[in-house]
Amino acid sequence: MIKAGILGATGYAGQELVRILYQHPEVEIKVLSSNNHNNRVYNSIYENFNKICEMKCEENELETIANELDVIFLSLPHGVTSKLLTDSILKNVKIIDLSADFRLKSEVVYEEWYKIKHNNKDLLNQAIYGLSEWKRKQINGSRLVANPGCYPTCALLCLLPLIKEGILEADSIIIDAKSGVSGAGRTLNLTTHFSECNESIKAYNVSSHRHTPEIEQQLSELYGNKISVTFTPHLIPMNRGILCTCYGNLKNSFSYDEIEQLYEKYYQNEFFIRLTKKGVFPETKWVKGSNYCDIGFTLNKSANKIIVIGVIDNLVKGAAGQAVQNMNLMFNLRENMGLKSIPMFPV
Repeated sequence: MIKAGILGATGYAGQELVRILYQHPEVEIKVLSSNNHNNRVYNSIYENFNKICEMKCEENELETIANELDVIFLSLPHGVTSKLLTDSILKNVKIIDLSADFRLKSEVVYEEWYKIKHNNKDLLNQAIYGLSEWKRKQINGSRLVANPGCYPTCALLCLLPLIKEGILEADSIIIDAKSGVSGAGRTLNLTTHFSECNESIKAYNVSSHRHTPEIEQQLSELYGNKISVTFTPHLIPMNRGILCTCYGNLKNSFSYDEIEQLYEKYYQNEFFIRLTKKGVFPETKWVKGSNYCDIGFTLNKSANKIIVIGVIDNLVKGAAGQAVQNMNLMFNLRENMGLKSIPMFPV
C-alpha cells in the first residue's frame, strides 16, 4: 500500500483528496495535517466523513513525515510550499503540490503575478507540470509534480490539440471562464457570502487573473513561440464546476468533421476526456463530483473562428482528482484507479 499524507487536509481541495483517497484500493492515508484544526477528529470538521474517517488532524513538520510516507499532497496557500520543500525531502518522498509555487518556470513571473517572494527557485526546474493527459511520461519519472490550476486545466485541455496541430492564429485566443464559489476556497470572504454572490454573475480579476501566465506558459511551450491570451474569469452562484468557452481564429478553413477528427486523434482513448456529439455542448452538471472533462465545439464559418467549450469539476479534475491521477502515474498504477466515480445527477 502507498502511504500517503495530506497537508492542508481541511480546505475544500484537501477534503476532496481525503474523499478520493479513502476509496483508492492502493492507498492508506497515514497523516492528515491542518494548522487551523489541530487535534480535531476529521469527521467533526466534515460531517460527511462520519463513520468513515476517525483520524485526528495534527500539525506535522514536512521534513519529519517525509521519512515515514511514500507520497505527500500539499494543499497549502501559495508561497508556503516553496518555504518548506527541500532537496533532501524530495529524496525521501514524492510530492504533489496543489499550490501555484512550482507551476511557473520563472520565479520573476511568479512574483509578479502572485505578489509574494518565491523561496526556492532552485527546485523550479525539477517540478513537472501535472496536466496528466499531456505530461504523463514526465510525471511518471518525477518526484515533484506541480498540480495545475483549475481554470488552466479546463482551458488547456480545450486548446492544446489545436495548438499542437498549428491551426490557430496564436494571438487570437480568448478564454471566457466561469467558476463556482468553491474555487475561492473555504476561508471566509465577503465576495462569496451567500447574499453577495447569489442571484448574480460577475467578472473578476479582469486581465489580471493569476492563472493567465500558467495558461500562456503551457500553450507557448507546445507552440514553440510566445502566446498571449485574453482570459476573463467569472464567479457563478453554484458550489462546483468550471465552464470555459474558448475562441480562436483558424488559419485556414476547416470542416466540422476535420476538427472532430483532430480532437479524436488526441482524446479518443483518454479515459477522462469525453467529446460531445455535434450540436451538443457540455454542462457543468454532467461532470460534478467526477474527474471527467467534457469538451464540445462549433465553427463560426463567416468569421473563420472556432468556439470550444469545456467543463470540469473544479475540485476534482481541477484539483484533487488530477492530483490523484498524477499520483497513479508516479507510482505506475492504472491512471484511473480510485477515480472512476460517475458524475452525480441530478444536482
